[in-house]
This record gives sequence, C-alpha cells and structure tokens, in this order.
Amino acid sequence: MLNRHARTLFTRILTPLARFLLDRGVTADAVTIAGTLGVVLGALVLYPAGELFWGTVVITLFIFSDVLDGVMARLAGSPGAWGSFLDSTLDRVQDAAVFLGLMLWFFGPGDLAPAGTAAAACLILGQLVSYVRAKAESLGFDANTGIAERAERLVVTLVFAGLTGLDLEPWVLTGALVLLAAASAVTVGQRVAAVYRQAGGRGASDRAAQWGHE
Repeated sequence: MLNRHARTLFTRILTPLARFLLDRGVTADAVTIAGTLGVVLGALVLYPAGELFWGTVVITLFIFSDVLDGVMARLAGSPGAWGSFLDSTLDRVQDAAVFLGLMLWFFGPGDLAPAGTAAAACLILGQLVSYVRAKAESLGFDANTGIAERAERLVVTLVFAGLTGLDLEPWVLTGALVLLAAASAVTVGQRVAAVYRQAGGRGASDRAAQWGHE
C-alpha cells in the first residue's frame, strides 16, 4: 500500500526532472546504475564510519532513482523487460548494502552485537522475501502480498538509522530491526501460503518437473 501511494506521489514530483535528464541524453539505465552506486557508497562508507544520519540522507536521496528511472523509461517510451530486470536486480544490491553497512558499524565501532545480529536477519529475510515473489511469478503465481514489502522495510530502517545518528538511543534501532526481521519472516510465510493456495490442484508431477531447476 505504502509502495503504490509513494510511487504515485513521487512520480508527479519527479516527472519534470525526468524530462530534464532525457532532454540531455541521460538514459533510465544510467540513472538506475548511478542511484545504486550512490546508495552503496552511502551505506558502506558512511554507516561503518558511524555517520548514521548523513549516511541516511545520502541513501535517501539516491534511492529516489528507483522511481526516477521508471518515470524516464515511460516518458521515453522504452519500458521493457531489460529495464525491469536491471532495476529489480540492483534493488537487491541496494537493500543488501544498507543492512551490511549497519552490520559493519554494529559489529565494529558501534559495539552492538545484538543489533548487528538483527540487521543480519533483516538482510537474509529481506532477500528471501524478494526471492519468494520472483520465484512464484516465474511459475505463474501471484505472491505480491505481505506486511513488510520493500518500501516498508526501507522506510523503517532508514528512519530509525537516521534518528540514531541524531542521538536516539541505539536500543531503539535494535528493537526496530528485530520487529522488522519478524515482519519479514511473516511476509515470507504469507507469500508461501499464497502460492500454496494458488497451486491447489497441481500434482506431484508438476512439483517433480521443477526439481533441480533452482
């Protein structure tokens, strides 16, 4: 829900910028790649250095490329399978960088092993949430459901990380990450259950046909 509403709002805001970049020969793919590099640098340079607030600011600015590139592709009349593939793949890179950056700080200068463990759980479960949906869609199922989709996971993480950089007690961020990991686990369960219900009448032969194709 948050994802759809946010995209509608930011599409309107970013359309003038998208037109400006297209007029100067910038492609949607270039914006996708530049945005990912910005997020990765913000997460893996500033977070481990303890700059949680400024790291969050940098990541937030660059993460808008996830909307901007789509707006540019539509305006250019070139949305397609390649752009969707590239965008989805680099989204996983961005998500991993954010949690890895927090882990490097928690297990290093931050000296907060419980928070680092929670961040690791968020990283693993977040990737699993995305994989379950992608695998389901490749088999013709709809798994676009759950209480902790990508937008929700990023908003929670970035808000609490940024506030921690402004002297919010670190245990609050730890608690938020624990709850986020739990919500991600629930989302995995919800998506698996949704696919199970849709699979309904498929027999053992269908399942056997998928064996070994992971």
